[in-house]
Amino acid sequence: MKYRRILLKLSGEALMGSKAYGIDPETISRYAHEIKTVVDAGAQVGIVIGGGNIFRGLQGAEGGMDRVQADHMGMLATVINGLALQSSLERIGVQTRLQSAIEMDKICEPFIRRRAVRHLEKGRVVIFSAGTGNPYFTTDTGATLRAIEIQAEVILKGTRVDGIYTADPEKDSTATRFESISYTEVYERGLNVMDLTAFTLSQENDLPIVVFDMNKQGNLLRVVKGDKVGTLVS
Repeated sequence: MKYRRILLKLSGEALMGSKAYGIDPETISRYAHEIKTVVDAGAQVGIVIGGGNIFRGLQGAEGGMDRVQADHMGMLATVINGLALQSSLERIGVQTRLQSAIEMDKICEPFIRRRAVRHLEKGRVVIFSAGTGNPYFTTDTGATLRAIEIQAEVILKGTRVDGIYTADPEKDSTATRFESISYTEVYERGLNVMDLTAFTLSQENDLPIVVFDMNKQGNLLRVVKGDKVGTLVS
């Protein structure tokens, strides 16, 4: 196995499946089974999920809402998604812990780095919610920060496309996929991998990123094993 400890980043939109809003039970169940295969193979798994399927802070701010209030609402949306994924994982026998950057001790643990690492060492999946706990930061940045803190070997960004392309493959049929690419080239080409804060944080800490298609069965396990799936940024 190539990666022993990973941070899996999922978008909130991915949980919608074919729905226009909210959480699709079939999709979240499928993701849970994919994560279980990796846990069963011996990998230690941390997860960060966005909240865009419920509420996106930036959109709230664009609609005239106070940006800090809107971002706090977005953080709470990630806790809801975290609870849903926790339920799906535990239903199939995967031990989990949900941690939040904003304390809400009735439903989840506060984020404590040493405790999170201990959970990982015991084979529990740790779901990190509420982003960084601060407004003006995305869940991409939250994922990168948590990956660095728990000393993950890689960030696996599960998307609906099978890697990074020269252009948006859903809009441009001539777009070609990169098998691997450097941080510098991603930046120079203006490719949309993560927001700039998250991307810079990854680069400064030599934390590789693999962008891959999470919806293809078996892909997550293949990435963890080191197969050439998706695009590696390093």
